[in-house]
Amino acid sequence: MPLSIPLSPEAALGDPARARLLVVTKRRATGLLGLMVAVFLAAVLLGEDRGLLGFVRAGAEASLVGGLADWFAVTALFRHPLGLPIPHTAVIPERKDQFGRTLGRFVQESLLTPALITERVRNARIARRVADWLADEGHAAVLAGYIADALHSLAGVVEEEDVERLIEEGLRRAVDRVEPAGLGAKALTSLMAAGYHQEAFDALLRGTARFLDDHRGDLQARFLAESPWWRPGAIDRRIFTRLLDGALHLLDEIVADPAHPLRGEVDTRLSALVRKLETSAPLHPTGTGGSGGDPGLRARIARAKDELLAQGHLPQLAASLWRDARATLAEQAADPGSELRTRLAGALAAAGQRLGDDPVLLARADQLVESVATYVAEHFHGEIGSVVDTAISRWDGEETARRLELLLGPDLQFIRINGTVIGGLTGVGIHAVEVLLR
Repeated sequence: MPLSIPLSPEAALGDPARARLLVVTKRRATGLLGLMVAVFLAAVLLGEDRGLLGFVRAGAEASLVGGLADWFAVTALFRHPLGLPIPHTAVIPERKDQFGRTLGRFVQESLLTPALITERVRNARIARRVADWLADEGHAAVLAGYIADALHSLAGVVEEEDVERLIEEGLRRAVDRVEPAGLGAKALTSLMAAGYHQEAFDALLRGTARFLDDHRGDLQARFLAESPWWRPGAIDRRIFTRLLDGALHLLDEIVADPAHPLRGEVDTRLSALVRKLETSAPLHPTGTGGSGGDPGLRARIARAKDELLAQGHLPQLAASLWRDARATLAEQAADPGSELRTRLAGALAAAGQRLGDDPVLLARADQLVESVATYVAEHFHGEIGSVVDTAISRWDGEETARRLELLLGPDLQFIRINGTVIGGLTGVGIHAVEVLLR
């Protein structure tokens, strides 16, 4: 059996204005009933039931009957009249669960039918409203802020180890899918097509020339130390100077001449390396991979990739990526003018504009919304009805009665007043018929 829980403080305390209205209408109804009691007692004490006094007594007597009957009926809804445990009284507190089940069935069978839901959703034109709302830059900025805050909050509650493990697994799968030989061949081909290999070659030549010139003394000392003992040092120094100057002159000549033959040799060697890498790739598109190429090169490349995966760099990289991403997300989410919020707002506004300007897309969005609403109504209307039933069954019975009395009581007190008045008029009418029949 479900536990009984109190209503919310707002429901328990109710609306002060309605509470005052309930007190006022109760006083009016009770005061009118008291007035009829006084009139009836006065008529009885006078002892005369003919003429005008007879009509007064008959009206007062019928008013008492009508007023008391309606008082009993109204009171019996919320509590036992006079505290007496009369059967079928205190209806709301004692039959609250049955009311909940009935209301749940009513919601399920009458309000959540697929046809009704689909019609209401279609008439609501939700897609058009969403498009117009999103197209407003202010609304898009507000929603972008909510999304950024949600992403930041989500990043703060997830387990770091789980996220890092997912990133590591993704990196490992990505690296494992990469074919280094084919990737290297494509990279070299792109670099050569753009001429970057010649720029790199020039940088290498300039660096070599600078190194030789900067370490001229060290190189000369090494040369002299390894020269024959019988050759004079002056001759060795002259030989070294000519060799070094000749090398520097050659390097400068190659750098200055874009058509130097050595550059062509570099192109030839790199093109040969590209072909070798392509034919060493297991799944080269031209069909030259797999069993072709250099088995030794293919084995060395595969071994290098396996060693890279086995060295434990990926877990460190995954942890670093996640830390950087989380820190960046926190910074971007906290800054109202951040690039993240700006891009999100722009994307949302553009999406709203496109949705509103494209009738076909708008129609598809409406169909999607209708389909989702219909699916929910068809498959979950029972669960929604049970939610109503369960929620009401968990309310406290007495507090529910007080809340409903606060909500409906003023109107019900007017029923008491009407019952007293109608009863009195009925009594007068019956007495008039009685007089006519005598």
